[in-house]
Amino acid sequence: MFKSRNYIFAATFSLFAFGWAGAAAQAIPADSPLADGEISQEEMAVILATAEQQLTLLVETATEEYLPNIQQNEVAAPAAWMLMKDGETVKRINIDSQAKGVPPAVRVVMYRAAIKSVAQRGMINAAAILYAGSLSESDDTEALVIEHEHRLGVSANKVIGFKSEHGNVIWGKPVTDKKPFDWFYSQKKDAS
Repeated sequence: MFKSRNYIFAATFSLFAFGWAGAAAQAIPADSPLADGEISQEEMAVILATAEQQLTLLVETATEEYLPNIQQNEVAAPAAWMLMKDGETVKRINIDSQAKGVPPAVRVVMYRAAIKSVAQRGMINAAAILYAGSLSESDDTEALVIEHEHRLGVSANKVIGFKSEHGNVIWGKPVTDKKPFDWFYSQKKDAS
């Protein structure tokens, strides 16, 4: 089990250590900054380092701000954050006024749409949606899900089991899964 700050770094780093091959294997959209031809190893190293640093900042900030929701042992509503174009400013996305009484699953869809709108206008470098709950109706294990995507082509879902004991969160080992790369670039349909 990890402390929250150590976990966040380890979880984010694991995306790059183990998850980049899957993310890189996904089709890169034609209008992506990575789709302009050959990428040298030096360019790839810079791309990975930039995306890693920015996603680490985004995930650390978002998780730190979301943590009180988990510590209260209540149903935590989904929340989302975006990393602005400067690569340093993290802002929470607020849809509370539009999402009053909306179920959590619909709220996640609303965040995805909001992120896609902002991302495709070139206003942000990365975004993340966080939500917590039970793994299933038959399994009461609590988990935090982090959906995140970076404009440089990194996209994943991370699921982390946790226990909340006396106001402290004890994290389990993260599991990373592929997430379609769809917030930053639209997939063009063939005109056939």
